[in-house]
Amino acid sequence: MQISKTNALRMLDAKGISYEIHLYDNEDGAVHGTAVAEKIGKAPETVFKTLVSHSGQNLYVFVIPVAEELDLKKAAKAAREKKIEMLPMKDLLKWTGYVRGGCSPVGMKKLYPTFIEHSAEILDTMAVSAGKIGMQMELVPQELADMTGAVFCELIK
Repeated sequence: MQISKTNALRMLDAKGISYEIHLYDNEDGAVHGTAVAEKIGKAPETVFKTLVSHSGQNLYVFVIPVAEELDLKKAAKAAREKKIEMLPMKDLLKWTGYVRGGCSPVGMKKLYPTFIEHSAEILDTMAVSAGKIGMQMELVPQELADMTGAVFCELIK
C-alpha cells in the first residue's frame, strides 16, 4: 500500500510531532475499531476512534478506545452542554471533511472542542485514524491533545 500524506499527517509534520503510520487492508469492509486494532496488531485499549457529536449548532469531538461506548451524559458534562447527540453519519463529511472509518481528530475542516478519554493519559502511545480508511497514526497522547487543544476526561460507559 502506498502512503500518501493526509491533512492530519501534514499538520503533524508542520508542528514537528512524530508519529508512526500503520496501514491495514480494508477490502473486507471491516473498518470498525476492534477490527482495525486487530489488523494493525495493537491492543484495543491503545487504538482510539473519533466520534463527532453536536448540541444544536455546536460540534464536539470525542476520542475514545475502539472497544468502548461513548457515555453521552459524560460527554455533555465535559462539553458543558445539557444534552449531546451523535452527529448523523450523512453530515460527517460536510462538517469534518472525513468519512466514517477515516475520521481523524487532527485536520478537520474546523478545530472543534475535543475531548480524549482519560485512560489515554497513561499510555506511551495511542493510535487514531490518520484521516483515511486504511491508515492509522500512532503518537504520544499528550501531543495529540496539544495538537487539537483537547482535554482528557472520563467519557466512556
